[in-house]
Amino acid sequence: MDIARISQARYTTKAFDPVKTIPQDKIEQLRTLLRNSPSSVNSQPWHFVIASTPEGKARIAKGTQGGFAYNGPKVLNASHVVVLCGRKALDDAHLSAVLAQEQRDGRFATPDAMATQDKSRRFYVNLHQTELKDEATWVERQVYLALGTLLLGAGALEIDACPMEGFDAAILDAELGLAEQGLTSLVLVALGYRGEGDFNAKLPKSRLPESTLFTSL
Repeated sequence: MDIARISQARYTTKAFDPVKTIPQDKIEQLRTLLRNSPSSVNSQPWHFVIASTPEGKARIAKGTQGGFAYNGPKVLNASHVVVLCGRKALDDAHLSAVLAQEQRDGRFATPDAMATQDKSRRFYVNLHQTELKDEATWVERQVYLALGTLLLGAGALEIDACPMEGFDAAILDAELGLAEQGLTSLVLVALGYRGEGDFNAKLPKSRLPESTLFTSL
């Protein structure tokens, strides 16, 4: 696999073919990529809502009202739409669930190793909650690691994608009942196959030159 070629070929799709559907085996691969995304101290502070039915996509499209209406067709015409959500707080229940799963997966050779992992993770969570007071921003950074994983994975599977921050999170959170689950929507990703109206498909990729982006020491 030529990762560099994939990164050069992928782009933000502006219009989707409403008839083409992503095969389920590829959706399962993307779900696996999201689940295995990296996060600080394996905190996994996320949840992913995936809509593939017309009814599900219509619910998500409710968040693209008013000034965000231009994103509505992308949501409705895509094969699948992913809502990447972040936890509003990394509470004891979540941290205990992560630790218990690590134990079931055989990550701890001894009880002391398990206790050390728990102490280390809680140290960083507490740091962001009480000292730095940037827990929400910290959680968002972890969710965006999952976003990058999803976009590169979609490109590798020759699936077109469009990440979107242009939506009303309050409306979408209410529609999906996210607040009651301790979650908030952070970014949407429409997935599918480009349509004829996708003007961005015909444009050359543009990035700043390497000389301005890299420093070698």
